[in-house]
Formats: sequence, structure tokens, C-alpha cells
Amino acid sequence: MPVDLNSIQEPRILRIFDSYTGRSATLRLDQSDVDFSVVELLDKYLFGLPEEELLHRQRITPGSLTSLKALQDLVYSCDDEGRLIAMYSGIAVTQNDSMIDLADRPQETEVKVGDFGTSLIDLTIDRTNVGYTRNWRGFHRRRWANETDFFNRFVTETLENYLGPAAAEEVLLLASHQSRLEFVRVLARRIWDSEFENYSRFVGDKQMFKTGDETVRNIANGAGGICTEKVQALKFLTDQFGFESEYLIGGDGAREQVPTAKLRNLLNTFDFRFSRRYMRYWQHSALLYQVDGVPLLVDATNGNIPFLFLTGESAENLLCYEEKPSVKVRMVEAEEDYFYHQVPQDIPENLFFAMEGWLTDTDMVQVFENELGLYLSSDYYIAPLPFRNDKDYELLAADYRAIARRAGFRWQIGPDWDFESEVGREFVTSHPTTARNILAAKDYLLVRYNKWDLPVHDAGLVVFRLS
Repeated sequence: MPVDLNSIQEPRILRIFDSYTGRSATLRLDQSDVDFSVVELLDKYLFGLPEEELLHRQRITPGSLTSLKALQDLVYSCDDEGRLIAMYSGIAVTQNDSMIDLADRPQETEVKVGDFGTSLIDLTIDRTNVGYTRNWRGFHRRRWANETDFFNRFVTETLENYLGPAAAEEVLLLASHQSRLEFVRVLARRIWDSEFENYSRFVGDKQMFKTGDETVRNIANGAGGICTEKVQALKFLTDQFGFESEYLIGGDGAREQVPTAKLRNLLNTFDFRFSRRYMRYWQHSALLYQVDGVPLLVDATNGNIPFLFLTGESAENLLCYEEKPSVKVRMVEAEEDYFYHQVPQDIPENLFFAMEGWLTDTDMVQVFENELGLYLSSDYYIAPLPFRNDKDYELLAADYRAIARRAGFRWQIGPDWDFESEVGREFVTSHPTTARNILAAKDYLLVRYNKWDLPVHDAGLVVFRLS
């Protein structure tokens, strides 16, 4: 119901929600904001972001503050130094599914919070008409500045853990070609050693697709990501230390020249019908560095991809189109040939941005359509088995059992979301934290799956012991 603004005292609440990513932030407003328009509220609390005041007066939670910082970069553009410039052209705001003019005062609704009444301003950001306008250099610098101490500590501790304190100190100086190579190698190895997983999309912050800085934090917390997240994490870290790099794309069986015009069209239209022959070019991603003029190809994915750290001619050979060699990639059941490609950087950058901001089923696509499951290593593959009835379950379970028999895997395939089998208990013993996270992922995964497919599903687990 509409609220008489003159009758409102404290508190008043502002909630900002992004319609594509599902990110939201909630904070308590000042009474002085009572006459603010939509754009004035956004400029004050997103563009200006009075962080210290909000925290000091307990007007926002730490979690909402983190989301607010992420929303900043979806609403406002920045320069190469990471300074916010202005609202993106094409940003729109809706309330109650209706567009509201940015110059208008927003509607307020009376809501109950426990036993107390309050007034809520609910703003939904619609970025449909914004386009691919992110300044990636500035974006990475902004995200680094948000948590400089944390990221510096991640780099230093990684070097010390892999090399020892004395060697780490020398490498951090970046004073020689060898130290610069070693710096990239160790960070890449740290990212490769982290888990290749999708389960973190359904626990914690439940982010459908993570940026580079968010993936670094996920790795620091003991989880990981998939190739497109890990490659951004490595580039994010090395960008801050002055390394020059570009994204590579790749996939199975795609040896010939990349159809760049077709890929750009897919990113502009999001019409992926009949496009499987083109999609294989960007199934995978890696990085190509230039270190003192020497090419360095790095693949820090893990899962089913070997660790690659190739310099000079070895790196160039993987990218040439005359008799282009492949990298053998072990999928769950069979081995495939993967090829790497150099492309204009707008293609991978726009792909990553689309996965982060516009493709609202990124989480489901990675788990089910790309068949990456929830967890993949050289030893185990774990996937959800969603079903609506006994017949549905038996058909799916039979397919998985056939795969396991053909490949000679030991397996657990059942209608229950647990690890109550010999293979499952072995996994819990060797990966206790990962097992807990997978168990915790069920509820939200089913929420997402029921929205993506059809209601009402239950789900069991598939556990393959690969080796």
C-alpha cells in the first residue's frame, strides 16, 4: 500500500536488485533522503557509496556492502584507473514490474520486519539495453582496490607456500625474466590446484558465474571454479603486477580458423539454436602472455585439462593454423582433442560478461548441458541426477550405469542425495569439505532446476571413481 511520506520516521529501507544476476543489496536510508529521486538515490548509495558511514552507523550488513560494490560495476562505467565515471547509457529501473523514470521519486511500500513496520523502496535494475561496454582494465583495478590487502596476501602466501619465504621474496621483486616466469607459473599452479567445481553456485552467495576477483576469493575459501572463471582469476592477479596477457578460446575438434563474425552474432542475439558447430570454439579458455617479448601459454583449469605452461616455440605451435596440434583432454568417458585459438579480445570478454550478467541459466548450462557436473578431478566425477518420478529416475540411472560399465568405473548411482556407498564414503574421507558443500547444494540446485526445467523434481547423486 502507498505510504504517507510525512508520517514516516525511522527506519526506511532501500533495496537494489539486479534483474539478470540476482544480486541485491539492502541498506537503511537517512531521513534526509525522503525527497530523493531514483537517480539521486543511486548516485548517493552506488556512485558515491558512503561505505564508512553505512558501516559505522550499522545501516548495512557486510554481505550487502559486498553486493553493493558488485552492483556499482553493473550500473556505472569506469576509466582505466578504476574511477567511476557515469551511469551506463541504457540503464533502466523498474518498480512492481513497471518502468519508472530515473528523475521521479520512487514508490514506497509499508512492510513488516518482525514486529516492526518500515517503509521499503524496492528498485530493480534492468540492463537489457546497456550493451558490452565494460572497461576491463579499470574494472580489474577497481576490484583489486576494494580488497587490496586480501589480494596481496593471497599472492604472497601462494608464493611462500610453493617456493618458501626466501625464494618467494626474490620472485616478488620481478627483477629478471626467470623470476617473472616463475611468478606467473606459481600463481597459475595455485589456481590449477584448486577444485574444478560447480557446487559453489548453489551454496554461500550462490553466484551463477564468478568474476576473476570473486573466483580468487572462492579459491582462497577452499573451492575453485571452471575454466572461464579460473582464467579470469589468473588474469586478474597478474594484471595488477604489470603482465601483458590476452584470453585464448578453444574446444574439441575445432582446428580451423575461428568464425569470429558468427560468434559475435551469437553474443548479440543470444540465439543459440543450430549453433553447436560454432559453440565448440569457446568451450574452453586459457591465457597467452608476452613476458619480455616471449610468448607464454598458460592453462590453469584442472579438472579434465592438464596443466600447461609453454613458452616460446612450444606456445606458438599450439596456436598456428598449419597442422595445428591438439591437447589431449580426458573427458569423463573418453579422450578428446582440444585446440587453442587467438581471437580479438572482444569475443572472450563479451562472452564472460554475458555469462556473468545476461545469460540467466549459466549455472544450469555448466552443470547439465556442458556435462561438467558438480565436481570433476582426475579421480572423481560427481553429478546431480534430477528426476520427477520413478520411471524418470530409472531411465537416467540406466544411462549413467551404462557409462560406468563401459569405462570400468566404480560408481554410486542412487535416488538419494548422500554418499552412503563404498565409493561415496571414500570420497567423503578424502574430500570432507567438498562433500559437505555438495550435500549443502541440493536445495538451491533444485530451486534453480525446477525454474529452468519443470517443477517438481527431486535429485539423487552420481559418483564415479574415475581411476
